[in-house]
Amino acid sequence: MVTINKPVTLHWLRHSYATHLLESGTDLRYIQELLGHNSSKTTEIYTHVSTKNIQQIKSPFDDL
Repeated sequence: MVTINKPVTLHWLRHSYATHLLESGTDLRYIQELLGHNSSKTTEIYTHVSTKNIQQIKSPFDDL
């Protein structure tokens, strides 16, 4: 059995949900719609958390 030592809030669950969607390749505009954000700037806070996608970016110079 897994024990969670931190308090879990709705905000924390929304944040985890959005981060997992982003890391699995879901477009930021879809995440914005799912979370009900009016501004893309609000949704963009989740992009700083996701390092998995950044590591998968291939530079055009890699093919030289």
